[in-house]
Amino acid sequence: MGKAMEFGIFDHLDRGGAQLRECYDMRLKLIESYDRAGFYAYHVAEHHSTPLGLAPSPGLFLSAAAQRTQHLKLATLVYAMPLHHPLRLIEEICMLDQMSGGRFEMGFGRGSSPIELEYFGVNPEDSPRDYAEGLEIILQGLRERTVNAKSRAHAINDVPMELAPFQKPHPPIWYGVHSLESAEKAARGAFNIACNEPAETSAQYIRQFKETWLQAHGAEAAMPKIGATHFVVTADTDAEALEIARRAYLVWHKSFHFLFKRHGRTARLSGGEADFDALCARGKGVAGTPDKVIAFLKKRMGTSGANYCINRFAFGDITLDEAQHSVEMYTRHVMPELRSL
Repeated sequence: MGKAMEFGIFDHLDRGGAQLRECYDMRLKLIESYDRAGFYAYHVAEHHSTPLGLAPSPGLFLSAAAQRTQHLKLATLVYAMPLHHPLRLIEEICMLDQMSGGRFEMGFGRGSSPIELEYFGVNPEDSPRDYAEGLEIILQGLRERTVNAKSRAHAINDVPMELAPFQKPHPPIWYGVHSLESAEKAARGAFNIACNEPAETSAQYIRQFKETWLQAHGAEAAMPKIGATHFVVTADTDAEALEIARRAYLVWHKSFHFLFKRHGRTARLSGGEADFDALCARGKGVAGTPDKVIAFLKKRMGTSGANYCINRFAFGDITLDEAQHSVEMYTRHVMPELRSL
């Protein structure tokens, strides 16, 4: 690949027990820390009617983050496409990209929680088609001055596009990969990707992505960002880091399963590990001194073949002080050791 490893942040913006205003204030202060530390991007998820996601309007939150940062890219990972009218998203994307000076990056998905889709009257069975058709309309609207499209959900006739993105032809696109098929589709679409599986499983998806990328775009095309995500707590001692991580993960896990438990259902994708030790056993999280974190990430990134290291520093009831100390230690000790991987 020939490029140094880059680092990003993923955030559910989940509620850890604090008042709402305090939650937003903490995250914005933490995002300022990410900006100063040299992280590439801050990626925020979209969820609804659940303590897992306090950014049901991710664009609104990112617009605030844009005013508090100078260099950090700001990204959705992901917009739940079936819950948005494509024309509204086109306009929002253009605004965010212009207001941030070209620092916005856009991720789209079909919506990982069928319960949340149902709350909005969306049939989860329709979501894959709505995602694909919606993305096609959005890309048309970002590239062209007029939109004409007919999909299952929308009929758009000769709509003028007054707004345009800062980045041409549009901001970079992100997609969460959970299968070989989705890896192949993302590669053909020239998307950046993020994997949230153990390194060995992610490695299968990433191999498929890279093979398809070369077939579709050729060896001369620069490989996009291929992300691997993990929970990270860095502290002065292993014991201190584990105490924080174990406590906070239980809060996050409760938030993750809030709607599924309420409706007597089982989560379809991630979030199955009952505690932080189980998460670590699957290679999806680490808590410890910088040396322990370095060893874990070197192994995980090397096994998976990813080139973009995505971290979750703030989850559950982790405090601002705990998160900022973790980020400071990670920035000072971990980043320099991983950049050359």
